[in-house]
Amino acid sequence: MSELTVCTALRVESAAVRGSARVLRTGMGPRRTARSMRRLSDAGPVAMLGVAGGVAPTVQVGDVVVATEVRAGDVAVKCPSAPLLAGELRRAGLRVHLGPIATTGTLLGKDALAALAATGALAVDMESAAVGAAVGGHRPFAVVRVVTDTIAEPLWRPDIVARGWRALRTLRAVVPVVEKWAAATADRSVHLASPRSFCAGVERAIEIVERALDRYGAPVYVRRQIVHNAHIVGELQARGAIFVEELDEVPVGARVILAAHGVTPGVRAQAVARRLQVVDATCPLVAKVHAEVRRYAAADHTVFLIGHGDHEEVVGTVGEAPDRVVVVDDMAAAEHVAAADPDRVAYVMQTTLAVDEAEAIAGALRSRFPSLVAPRQDDICYATSNRQLAVRDIAGHCDLVLVVGSANSSNSQRLVEVAERAGVAAYLVDDATDVRLDWLAKARAIGITAGASAPPRLVDEIVACLGGLGSVDVHEHHSVSEDVTFTLPREVS
Repeated sequence: MSELTVCTALRVESAAVRGSARVLRTGMGPRRTARSMRRLSDAGPVAMLGVAGGVAPTVQVGDVVVATEVRAGDVAVKCPSAPLLAGELRRAGLRVHLGPIATTGTLLGKDALAALAATGALAVDMESAAVGAAVGGHRPFAVVRVVTDTIAEPLWRPDIVARGWRALRTLRAVVPVVEKWAAATADRSVHLASPRSFCAGVERAIEIVERALDRYGAPVYVRRQIVHNAHIVGELQARGAIFVEELDEVPVGARVILAAHGVTPGVRAQAVARRLQVVDATCPLVAKVHAEVRRYAAADHTVFLIGHGDHEEVVGTVGEAPDRVVVVDDMAAAEHVAAADPDRVAYVMQTTLAVDEAEAIAGALRSRFPSLVAPRQDDICYATSNRQLAVRDIAGHCDLVLVVGSANSSNSQRLVEVAERAGVAAYLVDDATDVRLDWLAKARAIGITAGASAPPRLVDEIVACLGGLGSVDVHEHHSVSEDVTFTLPREVS
C-alpha cells in the first residue's frame, strides 16, 4: 500500500504528528478542508488526526475517540477498520472510545452539543467529514481525535491552553499506532471456516435464558456463565439476567438457570434445599456423559475422564461419582493413572476437547488397560469435531487464522491449537478489537472461524474491519452440514 497521508487542521496539530508520514494541513472548517483535499495524493491510506470536543457524557477531556463513521448532516462516511485501531490504541495505554464523530461548520453552544449527543455522536469537529468525502470510501480511512473540551468543561475556560497541550502530547502518542494501522493496509483474501460459531447446545442455552426473561420477567438468576462468551453474558445481563457464582447468592425461592456445562448432584441438592425454581440448560451432550459416568460407576468401574480438571464441565461430571472418576489431563497422566481393578475400567471425555489429542490419550489408556470400556457413542460433541475439521480445511489456504471466542471457552482454545498443528499462526480473539495490527501486516490470506459459543456477528465484524484495510475477497469453505436441534425444558417451552 502507498504512503500514509495524515490530515490535520491546525498548525500545532501538524507539528505534533509530524514524522514518517506525509502530513496535509487542511485548515480549519469544512470549506477550507474541502479545498485542501484537492492536494490529496491519489493512493494510500488516509488518517485524520487532531483535537475535538466531546459531546457524549462518557467522553472526558484527554480521552481518545476513534470514529466508526463521520457525519455531516444526513451524510455519513464509514470507517470500517476503526475497531482494529481502537484496540491497538487501548493496548498502548490510552483511554479510547469507539463511535461516530459529527462534523459541523461552526462552534456549537451547549444545547446544540447536547442535541448532537442525542444522535449517538461521541465527539464533534469541523473537518473529518470533508476529509471522508474526499477519500470517498475507496481507500483505507481512519479518524482519531483527542478531546480537549466537553459540555461540562467548555472550550472557553482559562485552563484550555493546558488542556490543549496535554491533548497534543496524547496525539503524538497516537501517531505510532496509526502508522501500524497504515502498515496493515492491504488487499487480502479471507477464508471462512464452515461450520463455525453457535452449536445447537449453545443456541438452546441462550434461548432458555431469553425465554425465561420473557415469560417470568427480570431478574432471572443464572449460575455461572450460561455459555463461555463475554458478549453473550453482557447482552443477557442487559436484559435482566443476574449471573452468580454459587446458589447461595440466589434469594430463597427464586428462579435460577443452570448453565450449559452441567453441575454436580450437590448443586442440584442445594437448589432443592433453597427451594429454587430450577431451569436446567445443561447441554444434552454433556448430560449424556453424566449418564455414562453414573452407569459405569454403578457397574463398579473406575472411570477415566479425559479432560481438563479445572473446566466447569469436568467438575460437574466428576461430581456424579467422585470416588470412581479419575481425571486424565494429558498423555503423561494417561501413562501413570491407576485403577482399583484394572479389569473394570471405562473412559469418557470432556465434550470440547481437540479430537486428535483426546484420541491419543484414549489410545494410551487402551494400551495399558486391555479391558477398557469405551462410550457407546463419541463423547466429543459433533460441533467441536466439525469446527476442528473446518479449521484444518482452511489452514492450508492461510498464513494467519483468527479464532473468535472468549479465553475461557475450551472449544475455542482447541481450534487455535488445531490450526497451529496444521502449521499456521493462529490467535484467539474475543472480537475485532483484540486483533493486533502486527499480525495483519504481512498476512495476505486470513482464515477466520469461531468457537461454538461465539456469536456469528463477531466474525462478520472482523471481515468488515479487514475490508476497511483494503479490498477483501471472501471465500466460504463448507466442510460439513449441521442440522442438529435440541428441545427446550418444559419450564420455557
